[in-house]
Amino acid sequence: MGIVRIAIDGPSGAGKSTIAKRASAELGIEYIDTGAMYRAIAYKMNVSGIATTDEAAVEKMLAQTAIDFVDGNIIVDGRIINDEIRTHEISGMASKCSALGIVRMKLVELQKFMAQQKSVIMDGRDIGTNVIPDAEYKFFITATPKERAGRRFAELSEKGQAVTYERVLADIIERDYNDTTRKLNPLKKAHDALEIDTTGMNIEDVTNIIIQEVKKHGNIKTI
Repeated sequence: MGIVRIAIDGPSGAGKSTIAKRASAELGIEYIDTGAMYRAIAYKMNVSGIATTDEAAVEKMLAQTAIDFVDGNIIVDGRIINDEIRTHEISGMASKCSALGIVRMKLVELQKFMAQQKSVIMDGRDIGTNVIPDAEYKFFITATPKERAGRRFAELSEKGQAVTYERVLADIIERDYNDTTRKLNPLKKAHDALEIDTTGMNIEDVTNIIIQEVKKHGNIKTI
């Protein structure tokens, strides 16, 4: 069948990353967590004290930043930062970073390059509409804001982070607004994407829908 690209888009907290990871393992192809890439930039800006309004500092920082994925780990400047980027603070900052043109330009260029090299499954906000608009498979994963807030609150609480459900819900709603109204490549469903509303569904059921859809059309070349 050759190289296959799978694009999964959707709002924050819809379960995209978990679903994409499971599907990648089942299908034997590389998972590229584009959301983690934006979180990584947000994390580095945060620890470096760089404001999103300081374009010159952001541009300089980007030129000195290396991002890679190895065995499911995100590595920035040679260091694994899986846990550091999964905080509530970094999640909110990542949305603001993703609206910056110079940040999106660098990361989208890197994502496009990755998708040219081998079969991949990518999740994010504009994968099917901008990063790989010619992807062989496109899915739009969504759920109600309350459902997504409940999932995120449970995840953060389990990690010991002090947050309230109300705060998480408010941030989900704010992030939805920011992601769908930004001028540069806003979050939206690609016209040819299969939409899956995961409200009330479990991860296994959603993952199986994606896997079965892909497997309908033959084997995937993994390299």
